[in-house]
Order: sequence, then structure tokens, then C-alpha cells
Amino acid sequence: MTDEKKDLIDGFEKIEELEEMEEEQIIVVSDEEGNELYYREELVFPVGDDTYAILVGIDIEACDHEDCDCHDGEDEENIIIAKVEFDESGEPAYVSPSDEEFEKVRAAYEAMFSEEE
Repeated sequence: MTDEKKDLIDGFEKIEELEEMEEEQIIVVSDEEGNELYYREELVFPVGDDTYAILVGIDIEACDHEDCDCHDGEDEENIIIAKVEFDESGEPAYVSPSDEEFEKVRAAYEAMFSEEE
């Protein structure tokens, strides 16, 4: 095998590794009654100095396949806007924004999608 072919194969393997790392983020949220609700991270975007995420509810028990598209748009009525904060180890934590933050995020979100139209 030539060096050129070996480099090409190594490049494809690295691309496959990166694609595997870009798995869908599933967030578990407990409601007031202690029930676990599952959300997928639909969109993450900055507003000012903070980061926010749009989380869309999914029924994780509806499907056993990790790579299927059956959860897309599944529970459009169950959407959360969450502020993303990072703990000491760099792991994200999703928290409720204040009313003021929520209004800023809503306005920024609407502006993003009105620009696309």
C-alpha cells in the first residue's frame, strides 16, 4: 500500500471517529412530581455573554434504535429554553432562565429565524 493510500484511509477513519463523537445530546429533566422527562438538544446559541439551548421533548421509550430519525419533531409542544452553565469539570448544566433572560432569548431566537426568511 502506498503512503498516499494509507494517508487517505487514515483520514477517512478520523472523519468516522468525529462523526461518532457528534452524537445527539439527550438531557434528562425531572418534573415537580419526580418523573423523568427526556429532551434532545435542538439548538445552542449565544445571547450576550450567556449560552442557551432549545430542548425538544422526546419519548425515549418509543424506539430502541440510537441512529433513527423517529424522534424528529415528536413532541413539538414540549419545548424548553434552558440556560447552559458549566460546572468545575466543564460539564454543561441546564438551568431555567430568569424571566428577563427568557425574553431576551425569545427575541434573539425570533430574530435568527426572521433573518433566514
